[in-house]
Amino acid sequence: MELERFYNAPERVVDDILHVAAATADLRIAEPESGLRILVRGDWDRQREGSRQVAVLSGGGAGHEPAHAGFIGDGMLTGVISGSLFASPSVEPILAAIREVCGDAGCLLVVKNYTGDRLNFGLAAERARGEGLDVEMVIVADDVAIAEAPQPRGIAGTLLVHKLAGYLASQGASLAEIQQHTRALCERMGSLGMALKPAAQPGQPASTRSPELGLGIHNEPGTRAVDPQSADDAMRWVLEPLLQAVAPVAAPGSSSGTAWVAMLNNLGSCSSQEMGVLAECLLRQLGEERVSHLIGPAPLMTSLDMHGFSVTLVASEPELIEALTAPTTAPAWPGIQAVRNVVTFKPDTAQGNAALLEDAPQDAESTAVLWRVIETLRESREELDALDAKSGDGDAGASMQSGADSIAKALDAQRLDTSSLSPLFTGIGQLLARDMGGSSGVLLSILFTAAGGALERGDNPGEALAAGVRKMQEYGGARPGDRTMLDALMPAIESLQHGNTLAEAAQAARTGAQATASLTTAKAGRSAYVPESALEGIVDPGAEAVARVFEALARP
Repeated sequence: MELERFYNAPERVVDDILHVAAATADLRIAEPESGLRILVRGDWDRQREGSRQVAVLSGGGAGHEPAHAGFIGDGMLTGVISGSLFASPSVEPILAAIREVCGDAGCLLVVKNYTGDRLNFGLAAERARGEGLDVEMVIVADDVAIAEAPQPRGIAGTLLVHKLAGYLASQGASLAEIQQHTRALCERMGSLGMALKPAAQPGQPASTRSPELGLGIHNEPGTRAVDPQSADDAMRWVLEPLLQAVAPVAAPGSSSGTAWVAMLNNLGSCSSQEMGVLAECLLRQLGEERVSHLIGPAPLMTSLDMHGFSVTLVASEPELIEALTAPTTAPAWPGIQAVRNVVTFKPDTAQGNAALLEDAPQDAESTAVLWRVIETLRESREELDALDAKSGDGDAGASMQSGADSIAKALDAQRLDTSSLSPLFTGIGQLLARDMGGSSGVLLSILFTAAGGALERGDNPGEALAAGVRKMQEYGGARPGDRTMLDALMPAIESLQHGNTLAEAAQAARTGAQATASLTTAKAGRSAYVPESALEGIVDPGAEAVARVFEALARP
């Protein structure tokens, strides 16, 4: 059976994860023979620390990594109790954890509002009290997915409660005070999630469901199916009901001008790029002036590999910001960043644009030829990308089009001098260096810049282009036969040097490009990292682009 995820035995997943947590942080773990999954701070002693500081315990089902074990540390959790994947721990490990950490100052249990968690943590608290231990509990119910739900679920906002409770405990606050402040936080905050795809349990096939809003962290179905067409759509679906839920209870005396602390949580498998885009959507849609601080984007309270995100909002208050910004040794806490208006500056491009002029001289015939080349590259984008996908990263056509679009923009603005080849080549070189990007953009910029300089010194076009190619080779390191654009470019330029027509140069470029299909050992460019079997019979996309450009130049 083909391996789809990097698991060993599904029943060992939780224990493997907890073992690594204990091996890489100052933690103590319940011995495996006990069958109890408990982690506590390595520096915590219930007689010493526990006599002067309230212990803070949390936990629940596994599968939400880095929660909960990643948030153990000074200034956050004292310890955690883990169940199996998406299943609450039983009473015995919870009670054992309380016994391990609870001293005279007492112990606070931070519990997500799921029936299993409430019952097991609640019974453990009752039994601990019967043993004379001072234990209290705060239940987090931040999920606003179901309006007026009698039992809202506890999801990512639980981490803010961990941080506030841990901070207050580190400051010597009493158990009653910590319970009071954390309950007040629970009443003021809300969270809501969305996922494009649900999670897959280890050893089980992934289920197929439509994108959903308001799904739980245990892979429960959402409250409604949605069809977002963009990250903006997705964020809008989340923020509108979330704001309706939290704005009325944001803070005493608050108004529509409430400043928010926002937390953006990756539910498991969103890429860093996706989370960055979602963060921009979050700040823009809320209004950067109305977000005082941002936590994340980061994986904080995940749901295995769920492809989704959640947002938590709470009104910004000085006491809360003090707690959230306080240092902690918890390894997974991402910190909190103050949000400010973006400061911009105007780059100095005067020297780089020296060859680009206002109302630059124009030659109608040269301009028409350039437009022919531009349209050729635009029309070739998909085919060049497809070629590149077989031997590179699939963006050769997009890169060529970006260069063509830059030249087109300069032509439209009449900033590119088309009256003679020297300023034309120099201007194209500067445009490609600025706008095309990638190695091909730099190499072509070198070609045109060097050729423009050679023309200014009196070389003919063929000699000037040959000088440009030599500079490309000097800086790029490629040679004919290395399966690059040079395999088409050099034959075409050599043809021009011999006094041949553009049509003959185009034929030389086409022959050189076709020959790259038989070159299975690439020595430069992205193809150098691709197995020979993947290159056989595939024309190099850079060489193909050069051939098409010369064919466009040769057309009447």
